[in-house]
Amino acid sequence: MQKQEETITQALKLAGKVALVTGSGANIGEACAKALAKAGAKLVLADINLAGVQRVAADIAASGGEALAHHLDLGDENSIEVLRAAVVTRFGRLDVLHNNAADVSTAQMAADGSLVSMASSVWDRAFQINTRGTMLMIKHFVPLMLQCGGGSIINTSSGVSILGDIFTPAYSASKAAVNALTRNAATQFGKQNIRCNAILPGLILTSQAREQMSPEMLQMLERHTLLPRLGTPDDIAGTVAFLASDDASFVTGQIFSVDGGITMHQPFVADVLAFMEK
Repeated sequence: MQKQEETITQALKLAGKVALVTGSGANIGEACAKALAKAGAKLVLADINLAGVQRVAADIAASGGEALAHHLDLGDENSIEVLRAAVVTRFGRLDVLHNNAADVSTAQMAADGSLVSMASSVWDRAFQINTRGTMLMIKHFVPLMLQCGGGSIINTSSGVSILGDIFTPAYSASKAAVNALTRNAATQFGKQNIRCNAILPGLILTSQAREQMSPEMLQMLERHTLLPRLGTPDDIAGTVAFLASDDASFVTGQIFSVDGGITMHQPFVADVLAFMEK
């Protein structure tokens, strides 16, 4: 019986905590929210897609958890302030802030191409949502976290933030700025017991990725991934749950690549392996 109780306690490492996940109406954000709920946290689900977070909140409630679904537009600071008021009213505290949302809409990403022909509005939109939005979430929710004695901020960046690519320079640059923001937040709030880390996903097989990428493109990316598969939303969720918990209580200012090793090798490795097989 004691061993069973210890196992249950270990599984509920975030019991009594309140966690907020932006962009939690689908895909990676949904998986992260459900992982935090499984660990015992009460969830605030915030997304511009209100129907999506309402669905995820219902799933969490059906599994015995508690979740508040709330509309959020990261481009509107007032929307963030309204969200903060709702969190205070419902829970009175915040322990985990997972800044996962970004503008990865088809229209935005399709327009984020050649630097020579890119409209300045595309560049501005990437920074408005991905970088400024993350900063504003920190600005408005850190004071609430401080009232609770500290907490954990987890920012979603991207593997393209540390590498050059043919596509999406605005998105890449905005996520590189998130990396710098992460280290600055970790430095500013560390002595007040707030940790701040960033996760850099590689290609994650969300429903959106499967729709937008051809089988040939997915096969090519898998060939360049060191592990024998591409990533799933649960791969990111596991890292988020770790960083949110006290298991990571001495981890801050770190930029974690969760990408199957695709950014960790010489660019010709896949070709060398194919050559050796011959």
